[in-house]
Amino acid sequence: HHQPATSYQLHSSHHKHIHSILSTPKHTAPEPLLTSSKNHSISAGIWLLAHLIATTIGLQHIILSNIKTMSSIKSLPLDQFLATLAAKQPTPGGGAAAAVGAAIGNAAASMAAAYTTRKKDAESGAKEKAVALQSAMDVTEFLQAADDDAEAYADLQRTWKESVPEDEKAKIEARALAIPTNLVETCHKNILSIHGFLPHCNTNITSDAKVGIHTLAGAARAAYQTVLVNSPPEEEKMRLQALLKEIRDVEDELL
Repeated sequence: HHQPATSYQLHSSHHKHIHSILSTPKHTAPEPLLTSSKNHSISAGIWLLAHLIATTIGLQHIILSNIKTMSSIKSLPLDQFLATLAAKQPTPGGGAAAAVGAAIGNAAASMAAAYTTRKKDAESGAKEKAVALQSAMDVTEFLQAADDDAEAYADLQRTWKESVPEDEKAKIEARALAIPTNLVETCHKNILSIHGFLPHCNTNITSDAKVGIHTLAGAARAAYQTVLVNSPPEEEKMRLQALLKEIRDVEDELL
């Protein structure tokens, strides 16, 4: 059994802890003299205040670091993005999930193109088509769309909670609709590009190109759900549905 610490021992331990935090290489705070219970109370109060300040600074550092990290979805490791997506918070949401899914589809197709750059592919002309497809499969556009969607939704939420001028509100609503609309359109365009590349693709890896198509197709349908949330005009819904039908036709051909 250990003997219980005296008040002086407790105070001395606490003081040394705070001294190690607040002291600098050039200056050393003097040890306080415990001449009375009053001095002890004052010293304990100073220690508590310093401890609270140090704790607050530490928490602020953690919070600010997290905010900085979360400022861009495209900079997050995959596991952190998924944990953030799964959390009970408004963003990132379905729009960002669709955009990241589209980026994965682009990456899978780009890999298939990268494997179609052999000598015989160059001789047949397949390599030229593969290089063109790789250039078209830019993942950064979709990752930026994930960030843009989160930002647009945050702006949209602000219009529900604050008094926003009508012209500014209209711009915010238009942007919130435009981002997933563009996502559907780009997925459709990329799917057609990959489909056209399939006859030239390295036969050992055509399945990965098809994974790209199916992943982009899912992302397009997911983005369309975000479009619907933003109340598009009826004719715009019909136009996008036609794109989704073309995507489905390509998928049905592959299945």
